[in-house]
Amino acid sequence: MRPFAYERATTAEDAVARHAAGDGGGNGRGGTAYLAGGTNLVDLMRLGVAQPARLVDVRRLPLDRIELDTDGGLVIGAAVTNSDLAADRTVREGHPVLAEAVVAGASGQIRNLATVGGNLLQRTRCPYFQDAAKPCNKRNPGSGCPAREGEHHNLAVIGHSAACVATHPSDMAVALAALGASVRIRNAEGERTVSLDDFYRLPGGEPECDTVLEPGELITAVEVPPLGMPSRYRKVRERASFAFALVSVAAALDVDRGAGGGGAAGGEAGGGTIRDVRLALGGVAHRPWRARRAEDVLRGAPATRESFLRAAEAEMEAAEPLRDNGYKVPLARNLIVRTLTELGEGS
Repeated sequence: MRPFAYERATTAEDAVARHAAGDGGGNGRGGTAYLAGGTNLVDLMRLGVAQPARLVDVRRLPLDRIELDTDGGLVIGAAVTNSDLAADRTVREGHPVLAEAVVAGASGQIRNLATVGGNLLQRTRCPYFQDAAKPCNKRNPGSGCPAREGEHHNLAVIGHSAACVATHPSDMAVALAALGASVRIRNAEGERTVSLDDFYRLPGGEPECDTVLEPGELITAVEVPPLGMPSRYRKVRERASFAFALVSVAAALDVDRGAGGGGAAGGEAGGGTIRDVRLALGGVAHRPWRARRAEDVLRGAPATRESFLRAAEAEMEAAEPLRDNGYKVPLARNLIVRTLTELGEGS
């Protein structure tokens, strides 16, 4: 690891000012980077992928609270640890999909260190990105994407480009995408709020830019609207211990049980008509993938396995798998159907 300067900020404004006083750059080569839990950044520094000349420590900023908003939603400080988020009673009771996603994301030791803000900013685990000796457009723009013809069995099948087929690694972000969360961002001019849908970018021709954050901007909180319907997070991985998702699904389903007849006969998952649904996928794209095609198919439809299958197939029509990751398409389809069926049955 290369030598670096270290400073500790006392407020969000102080952190932004300290970053601005540095030499620009970011989490890559040179420049200034924010340090919170460091569970991803420090690994990348050890690998030589990230080489910031200066770290501004934001772990101890007063951003470590989870509060109820006036409308019943949540305001989650960026310095809240993943362990505290998953254990919080209001999160577990009102937004269980979020608590389940956080627990599925990492071991207890990592959750004790990792923060909400840092979790959102994880870099991809694509093996070519993490190997500083290999070309990678995300790490070194213009150098190429060897993953397209090389090892890509766990990389993107939706929304990728000729420049990058990497996937986003966060489980928490998938749940937040399904919940319609927004991100509060502090900069030198003040604070702005960006929806999670707009926060992450698809790779296009600039895969080095994961988000819309400008240099020096700092995540201060995540806003999560009230949910008011059953939710669940399911994740398929290559081993039972903690691993990144092959495919994951964050889902919430609101069914009007008084409509459409009853019973589970004839393909019914529990009877009734779908009033609302939220659905997001992980492990399939450069960002958490909000499954809006599937949602549109399901709203107003009967809560049956046939409806769930039709919606999953509509969503996965956008898939463009590579040579070795076509298995993700039926895997995602089946996981969507299974998760929604379980929610529809009220299990």
